Amino acid sequence: AEYVSGSGVLKTLNLSQNQLCGVDFMGRGTYSVVGITALAEALKVNGVMTELDVSWNSIGPAGATAIAAALRGNAVLTKLDLARNG
Repeated sequence: AEYVSGSGVLKTLNLSQNQLCGVDFMGRGTYSVVGITALAEALKVNGVMTELDVSWNSIGPAGATAIAAALRGNAVLTKLDLARNG
């Protein structure tokens, strides 16, 4: 997340199936919003990323809320994949 917030060149990031919230796509693990919240905070200040894929991460409602809040201040992200995040 630290790199995402400070990068002036990272335009596309695919984090699909990375257990950003501690749970894999099979439901194994312990849910935590720490990872997705850190990413959301980084998105608030990243001014170059246009595509982000966080599909298959089980981010849940809390993770989706964090991403939505971050996007209020991000005017450059044009493609966001949230598929399979129940």
